Amino acid sequence: MGRRRFSGLELTLMVMFALMSVAAIALLVLFVTGEPGVLKDETTGVFVPQCPAIPVAERVDCFPDAGASKLQCETRGCCWSPLDERNVPWCFFSTNHGYTVESVEQPNPYGKFPFPLSLSSSSTHVLSFHAEMQSNNRLRFKIFDAQRKRFEVPHEHISSLTSDPSSPISNTLEMTHKPFGLTVRRKENKKVLFDTTMAPLVFADQYLQLSARLPSHNIYGLGEHVHQRYLHDTNWRTWPIFTRDGFPNGGTHNLYGHYPFFLCLEEESGKSFGVFLMNSNAMDVTLQPAPAVTYRTIGGVLDFYILFGDTPEQVVQEFLELVGRPVIPPYWSLGFQLSRWDYGNLTEVKDTVERNRAVSLPYDIQYTDIDYMEDKKDFTYDKVNFNELPQFADYLHAKGQRYILILDPAIAISKRVGNTPYESYDRGTEKNAWITESDGKTPLVGEVWPGETVFPDYTSQSCIDWWVDEYVRFSKEIKHDALWIDMNEVASFQKGSIKGCADNDLNYPPFTPKILDGVMYSKTLCMDAKQAWGNHYDVHSLYGYSMVLATEKALQSVFGGNRTLMLTRSSFPGVGKYSGHWLGDNGANWNDIKWAIPGMLEFGLFGIPYVTDICGFFDDSTEELCRRWMQVGAFYPFSRNHNAQGYKPQDPAAYGADSTLVKSSIHYLRIRYTLLPYLYTLFYKAHTTGETVVRPVMHEFYSDSATWTVDQQFLWGKYLLITPVLHPGVDTVQAYIPDAVWYDYDTMEQVAVRKTIVDMHLPADKLGLHIRGGAILPTQRPDVTTTYSRRHPMGLIVALDDNSQAAGELFWDDGDSRGIVCKPHSLSQGSLSEHVLSLSLWHPWIYFSLLSPIFTLVMFLKNLSLALGGSYLVKWELQAAGNPRFDCHPEELADEAKCKARGCIWEPSAVERAPWCFYPKDYGYTFTPVENTPSGMTVDITRNGKYRSSGRPGSPDIDKLRVQIWYLSSDMLRFKIWDPATARYEVPVPLSLPPTPETDENKRLYKVEVTNNPFGIQVTRKSTGTKIWDSSVPGFTFSDLFIQVSTRLSSEYVYGFGETEHPTYKHDLNYHTWGMFAKDQPPGYKMNCYGVHPFYMGLENTADAHGVLLLNSNAMDVSFQPTPAITYRTLGGILDFFMVLGPTPEMVVQEYTALIGRPVLPAYWSLGFQLCRYGYANDTEIADLYKDMRAAGIPYDVQYGDIDYMERQLDFVLNPKFDGLPALVDKMRGEGMRFIFILDPAISGNETTYPAFDRGIADDVFIKWPAELSDGIVWGKVWPDYPNVTVNTSLDWDTEVELYRAYAAFPDFFRARTAVWWQREIQDFYNKLKFDGIWIDMNEPASFVHGTVGGKCLGNPLLENPPYMPPLESKHLGLNHKTLCMNSEQILSDGTKVRHYDVHNIYGWSHTEPTYNALLSVTGKRGIVVTRSTYPTSGKWAGHWLGDNYSSWDQLFKSIIGMMEFSLFGISYTGADICGFFNAAEYEMCLRWMQLGAFYPYSRNHNGKGNERQDPVSWNQTFSDASREVLNIRYTLLPYLYTLMYEAHVDGSTVVRPLLHEFVNDKATWDIYKQFLWGPALLITPGVTVVHGYVPDARWYDFHTARDVGVRRQMVAMHTPLDQINLHIRGGYILPWQNPENTTYYSRKNPLGLIVALDDAGTARGSFFWDDGEGIDVYFVISRRYNLAQVAITNNAHGKLLRNSNACRREK
Repeated sequence: MGRRRFSGLELTLMVMFALMSVAAIALLVLFVTGEPGVLKDETTGVFVPQCPAIPVAERVDCFPDAGASKLQCETRGCCWSPLDERNVPWCFFSTNHGYTVESVEQPNPYGKFPFPLSLSSSSTHVLSFHAEMQSNNRLRFKIFDAQRKRFEVPHEHISSLTSDPSSPISNTLEMTHKPFGLTVRRKENKKVLFDTTMAPLVFADQYLQLSARLPSHNIYGLGEHVHQRYLHDTNWRTWPIFTRDGFPNGGTHNLYGHYPFFLCLEEESGKSFGVFLMNSNAMDVTLQPAPAVTYRTIGGVLDFYILFGDTPEQVVQEFLELVGRPVIPPYWSLGFQLSRWDYGNLTEVKDTVERNRAVSLPYDIQYTDIDYMEDKKDFTYDKVNFNELPQFADYLHAKGQRYILILDPAIAISKRVGNTPYESYDRGTEKNAWITESDGKTPLVGEVWPGETVFPDYTSQSCIDWWVDEYVRFSKEIKHDALWIDMNEVASFQKGSIKGCADNDLNYPPFTPKILDGVMYSKTLCMDAKQAWGNHYDVHSLYGYSMVLATEKALQSVFGGNRTLMLTRSSFPGVGKYSGHWLGDNGANWNDIKWAIPGMLEFGLFGIPYVTDICGFFDDSTEELCRRWMQVGAFYPFSRNHNAQGYKPQDPAAYGADSTLVKSSIHYLRIRYTLLPYLYTLFYKAHTTGETVVRPVMHEFYSDSATWTVDQQFLWGKYLLITPVLHPGVDTVQAYIPDAVWYDYDTMEQVAVRKTIVDMHLPADKLGLHIRGGAILPTQRPDVTTTYSRRHPMGLIVALDDNSQAAGELFWDDGDSRGIVCKPHSLSQGSLSEHVLSLSLWHPWIYFSLLSPIFTLVMFLKNLSLALGGSYLVKWELQAAGNPRFDCHPEELADEAKCKARGCIWEPSAVERAPWCFYPKDYGYTFTPVENTPSGMTVDITRNGKYRSSGRPGSPDIDKLRVQIWYLSSDMLRFKIWDPATARYEVPVPLSLPPTPETDENKRLYKVEVTNNPFGIQVTRKSTGTKIWDSSVPGFTFSDLFIQVSTRLSSEYVYGFGETEHPTYKHDLNYHTWGMFAKDQPPGYKMNCYGVHPFYMGLENTADAHGVLLLNSNAMDVSFQPTPAITYRTLGGILDFFMVLGPTPEMVVQEYTALIGRPVLPAYWSLGFQLCRYGYANDTEIADLYKDMRAAGIPYDVQYGDIDYMERQLDFVLNPKFDGLPALVDKMRGEGMRFIFILDPAISGNETTYPAFDRGIADDVFIKWPAELSDGIVWGKVWPDYPNVTVNTSLDWDTEVELYRAYAAFPDFFRARTAVWWQREIQDFYNKLKFDGIWIDMNEPASFVHGTVGGKCLGNPLLENPPYMPPLESKHLGLNHKTLCMNSEQILSDGTKVRHYDVHNIYGWSHTEPTYNALLSVTGKRGIVVTRSTYPTSGKWAGHWLGDNYSSWDQLFKSIIGMMEFSLFGISYTGADICGFFNAAEYEMCLRWMQLGAFYPYSRNHNGKGNERQDPVSWNQTFSDASREVLNIRYTLLPYLYTLMYEAHVDGSTVVRPLLHEFVNDKATWDIYKQFLWGPALLITPGVTVVHGYVPDARWYDFHTARDVGVRRQMVAMHTPLDQINLHIRGGYILPWQNPENTTYYSRKNPLGLIVALDDAGTARGSFFWDDGEGIDVYFVISRRYNLAQVAITNNAHGKLLRNSNACRREK
């Protein structure tokens, strides 16, 4: 390979230094603004570098080679100053390096003049400098050798341009003389854009360098590489540019194309400029923090074009005017495309086509890769495996599809099959078509796919002629529609040639840029190879460009007047004039789907809008990845799914006809095809004006700096915003909503926010798609190919902007003809204002029509026939929305017959998820006269008999009902609806009702009225007139097993309902339904989970708040609709509503918890950090963890035992592997620790001797069948194993349960005898193993069999599979899935027998109080109970964790929503399993979760069996340190948290508090759910690196620095290093604190202090509660609550955040 030598740059700079040392430098330059004159450098003797203190960011590297040393640096005449960073130059240019101007001449004022630059020495080296203003917006300057011709790029388009300057060059370009430098300014404001005076010009034969300071860091472009972000990092990043067959895997190496062009956005005004260096030699481009750019190229000349624009789009347009605007592709090429390397045979290709046709996938183009060829030889086909290939195009054309095949440049030198001549090679040899070795005669031989090959020299006319001739011949043999050219970087599998490469300065130049492999000829040809344009050294990066030019001639010869498509891998500026490009051989991974968007955006800058591939080329694509890629790929301009040899097929249909992927792909491809007229119009605009097609958000919203970094979203033109999901396992993405009106494409609902980041919920089958207000988008009804879709009528989508206006345009032609701009076509423009649409149309094939608008702001026009040459006004009136639709057939598979059978109306809707079957307006009940009393009213109501039964067999309607309304207090009312004739189940959960009703109407905050036909209740807030409940809507149904009631809502702001994972805190009212039924179900979107909370808080538009509880424990769902309205559906019981009136959000919670019970006050120690793991092997593992945590000094109060401490998962039985646990617990407790153990309710019935079961049988505590069905226990199976078995965990789960799990009985905790039994068992276990708290799990109740062992539930089958099933997880398997039979009998404390069907949802509730009472009785201390299943009032006794979550970022953030919802539900002690329960945790995610979890009220790290440890000491020292730091903050603030817990317990206030609770008058807080408060005063903003957090309207202090943040009521970017979480203290509050220790036992011994944060008035207030931390009822007897006095302090030099370490002693 290379030989030992001085580095190239070293030689270059040594020569330069020698010249400067020997003689004065004579640099003759025409100075563009000065007068004629002579400047001389009097320097003689030795050159002495001047090395002042140059800012580090402005150092320009003088030694870019490896191995710089002080001696080598000073030998180059440069400055040496080492630093503690290696990426910053230690060797850098001095300030007196460079050329000097000697003489000046007067130029033509507009430019185009030569400036000779002479460098004098013993052998004079003279440079020339040319500069001209080629147009008002384009400056060119060029530095080249005046004495010797050097290679210059023979650009086909640029050479054809003519100059038209109208601005004096002196307005733009200035020159400094000593040392020589150029300054480019913006003429209108003189702002410096490109300043080369920061470093010297270097111009040697094989090393040219120029640096320039830039005005901003907003740099985009340069290529081709994988840039992980669209905005460049200017922190000393070097990007090599030299075409190369490499893998786009995220490194900094050079790839297929050569693009020395970048765009720089100067500022918020949008003013931008571009810089293009017309040079094709290998080069490096370095970006540094000055900000500045340095070019180092190893040949050619310095030929720069500076392009000026008022916007980024204008810069792109200027660049493309220079290099050539994009080709307009044929219309069919915008359709979806399928490709694969190595289908193997034509039968497999056709099978692929047929299976995708069979699912009706929109799909226009099929490819074949090199496997169609005979031995991979160009211009041949495999007559065995692809025998029918000549007829394949006809096969596709018959269904309106097209065929594209591939050609590579390399031509095999071997014979064809049967030793017959390879005529293409022979003819090329005859025409001297090949690149030669350095002798200019011998064809250079390398190796590519067919073996040893030669390489066409497309810069030679004889080669072009040969290529055209071969292609014409082949096209006659194999019909096809377009051509794909590959491997044209040029790629070879040999390094240089089969002979190697000679040792010379072309193959081994003095300096080699940082190209891949560091060898010029790696995977390509020798650099001294000869081509018509010059040495391959100079033209290598032009190989693909020259092949494109030759191929364009070939395509014209074959397709004549018809447009076709060319697709090239290698490219150079100007290629887009003829060809598209794909981003190369990417991988099926989540990085590549993300990085494709910056790649597309960059090629938009480069003038190739037709870009990229889908689902990844290498590796097998998962269904999720390919589904998400198909969604976003539907909006790639070039939409092709392509994968490689040896991997699974990834065409959509390969994933299954009924797969979510196929359905989602069809959905979004149909949208693509609907919008193809718009996309085609964008391509026309690109072709004629240079506008971008795929557009960065920044191009449209440049004045908003938040858009400058947006690169995971993109636009189609101005008007369509695409927001894909680019990460695995998530259904919510952070999306930026730019500053405009936007409409959701699927619903056409207006987005409520702008200029902000939102969490966009995008479930598995969705991506974000939004239309910008002000758009008129042309559309066409889609079909399976563009051939068919183009036959359909066209239409428009009209979306109004803030001014109720819209405009748009449409280009239309035959979609296929060449020279289209010169032929008849249509460019239609329309504008909209005040319900009048003006259209001027100039083509007879355009048809539009008008439909009544569904929404007032978005309108669809279709099938309106307009004559050629006419102008029309289309006028309409907006009709008021009619009665909203309330769903009459919420079950699946609705149809017109089923709908009308229920007496309902059937009318299809274009609105997604809107019901097609809905109730007539008078469907429901009517009432007889109302009986009013001062304390309420009573009404009897009768079902409207004109309508049929509600249509659910087995659930007869109840025709007569009673309604009673109670005015419970001034801010609370109740209304109850039941059957007065027949007793029905009512929830046995006691509530704390006010002792006397509020009979004084003037004191009540509400007014209640009833309406008739249909009957409804209206509740109005008297102070504002807002109706907060209005059920006077159709659809009220009351039958035995199905009850439904709907009400209008006061606004779209609704919070609550659970327990279900919600993607946002505020509910989405766009036709979403949430099921509620307690189930052992990990959190997941729309999955009913562990608890049931039919409570919501509504925010009214006046900023008042109210809350509504439906006291009903049956399975149910709630449906939202945009009216806004809500529908409740429950499967039994009665309707028993309670409403609280607030009027503030915090008061709503206080009033609600006054009704259901205040949250329990946990023991102080339970606020410490806690560790748990399912899967501890033995007690030694726990002991080692404890020891490591103590050694690390990490605060840690509580250790858990999960079910592995049990013998075979039996409650109250210790596993022999944990024999040492009692002693270990005693030791830990003696050192200030606490211990919590787990109990499940299920008790094994298969033990010979098991006291818990035996005594349970004796006490008759277990759930049984009703006596009339059986007298036996309802057996389930849960965790306990049979005795004397060894579990084979390799079996599937169901088999494992069947073979190894014991029969289990479920205690009936409603019964008093069960509570006595349960406490006795806990007491007995406490005598063996001490504990401080109890964790109860699996109490939904959960079972591993469905209903009962054997699966046969006795009794009424309708209870297991009721006539209506809410949308529950596994609803098709019945209510008894993973739980008990619904016919199981339970007995309430008063002896009433009830069905499990009715009380299932309160099983966990019934389990909680007996456990809490047992804990208090057994330990004599307060302790804590943590339960999984909850119901309203559970918070009186227990806390709750958010269940068996997953280790993923989205679960981390969704835990905040869960905590805030449980704050509403009256359960303050809550939190998620930190770092996730299921799956292995990722390092940074777990660390960020530790930081967030440090501010959970219940702070526990817990993970599942089989995963790696994730406790704080299981990672590394950095993780431990960060965990210790954040937990020390928690422990410091525990007195404040404990006070909040006390206030929640006494007053019902929230602990974890949404921002809207404190700042309800600021509507921006109503949507915030990624930040939260502790009480009123501590703001927690978790996140990664930089967090966009909202600063509410108050004075806030950074907790870490005590500085006033200085902003309010706005989003700010919060810097969030890895070791920190954002914390802010609110001015006006006093927070108690205490020095932290490793446990609260010791921290409580430290003095207490206060943090005083002053508000704008200089005052603060706070409160503090203190007791012994664990006594039962101690806070009612001996403790006092202290209100700290108001503090008034004037501003002082120390700021306004004060700490006092001795404000309170512990004794107080």
